[in-house]
Amino acid sequence: MSVRQTLLAAATASILAVAMAPASAQSLRYANQGDLKSLDPYTLNETTTHAHLGHAYEGLIARDKDLKIVPALAESWETPEPTRWRFHLRKGVKFHNGDPFTADDVVFSAERVRAKGSNLPTRIPSDAKVVKVDDYTVDFILTSPNPILHSQWDTWYIMDKKWAEANNSIAPTPVAATSPSFASLNANGTGPFIIESHQPGVKTVFKPNPNWWREPEHNLKEIVFTPIGSAATRVAALLSGEVDVIEPVPIQDITRVDSSPNAQVLKGPELRTIFLGMDTVRDELLYSNIKGKNPFKDVRVRQAFYKAIDVELIKTRVMRGLSTPSALMIAPQLFALSKDFTRPKADPDGAKKLLAEAGYPDGFEVSLDCPNDRYINDAPICQAVVSMLARIGVKVDLLAQPKAQYFAKVLKAGGYQTSFFLLGWTPGTLDSHNVLYDVIGCRDDPKSSRGENNLSGYCNKEIDALTDKILQEADTTKRDQLIKSAYQILDKDFGYIPLHQQALAWGVSKKVKLTQRADNQVLLYWATKQD
Repeated sequence: MSVRQTLLAAATASILAVAMAPASAQSLRYANQGDLKSLDPYTLNETTTHAHLGHAYEGLIARDKDLKIVPALAESWETPEPTRWRFHLRKGVKFHNGDPFTADDVVFSAERVRAKGSNLPTRIPSDAKVVKVDDYTVDFILTSPNPILHSQWDTWYIMDKKWAEANNSIAPTPVAATSPSFASLNANGTGPFIIESHQPGVKTVFKPNPNWWREPEHNLKEIVFTPIGSAATRVAALLSGEVDVIEPVPIQDITRVDSSPNAQVLKGPELRTIFLGMDTVRDELLYSNIKGKNPFKDVRVRQAFYKAIDVELIKTRVMRGLSTPSALMIAPQLFALSKDFTRPKADPDGAKKLLAEAGYPDGFEVSLDCPNDRYINDAPICQAVVSMLARIGVKVDLLAQPKAQYFAKVLKAGGYQTSFFLLGWTPGTLDSHNVLYDVIGCRDDPKSSRGENNLSGYCNKEIDALTDKILQEADTTKRDQLIKSAYQILDKDFGYIPLHQQALAWGVSKKVKLTQRADNQVLLYWATKQD
């Protein structure tokens, strides 16, 4: 069972893997601070959403418990030539409604994931041709070599073409959609669990798929997911036994949960980088008192914001030690040369001087968009940023809101309606190319998927050119040097403000028996649910 298809991975797939030992069948009750906005697997490119939907849907490949790529709906693959990948599909697989899985579903899903409204178009290059060879063979024909083509396909879930067509769901559901589509309220995958019911904001119930093509590794009769936004209510539900697992445990409640007789906290590092971004593309900011120009187009203003943010103070005061301050837009575990980058200490006086040089001696006003139920202490982090920028004369209007409204506003489908924002990013490929292409890449070509999740509009063509070379370079040493050069350009340009890699805190009932294992990237947990 892949990491993203296992139980506790329903909140953060790259961190936890769980297998339930065969014993008496059990219900597992799970609560997260955020909701499952849509069952359409192409609506939102978010780890929590992918992990929930990974119970019902599957990709051509999966990640094993060591995060290595393994076969899933594709039994095998090869590259007959550098620009052509051939995938041999698994026979005998059926969707939950009984429809057979074939090459037609792969071709359909490849077009759908790149269609307007999808938040995952970078899963497949926009210029790639996906060709059905026969019912169980598909070719991906590229315009240039791509040695990591399938590296994030564990979250490119394959949909049933026949089902989508019959239910008016050929087009993906945009994240900013104001009314639900059939695919956003219903699911029909090939995965180990069937979604029996879905009440957005209330409850989602998963039942085992009796016809799954693999042998189940769990003893569950159901998974009941309930979103609980209130941290106090979430912790109380765990301690009272109302739920078995919660994520996250508020940092201030970790000691309390650990000292309770019936629950414990699992803590571990995460590969997600939390960062701040600024609108650098508009001639006038949408949300600012400065009219007729955009302060963030001036590198001195961006540098001033960078200098004003004290990541060490955020670590000690807001995160209570559960964060790793970062100089880069990627976790150090994922880039060998990250040690070559150091983050300078906060310098409010230097920041004030830079603002004055840029023509803003008294600062200015700007709005900060921030989710309040997505990351560990996301709203408190943003509140700390507001206070830090106030010290240099910048007045920040904080708009903290649930992730459903936040993402609908700031992502592409919402028109990137933000001037200043907080975001987290875990590269789906576990590689720098994903960050450089998807988040940092220029979004100025409407025919390209580059920069799909670049909310700021930041653009540097030198970085784009290096990113294209990085994708094709097979020599690890040369590739790392190219990545380093790209980050050095970004560093000097102050295109983004990386803050930290957060730590995870899970609350788990002691009825769930755990064995812990750690390697250099992730923590993996194995569990058995007890009566």
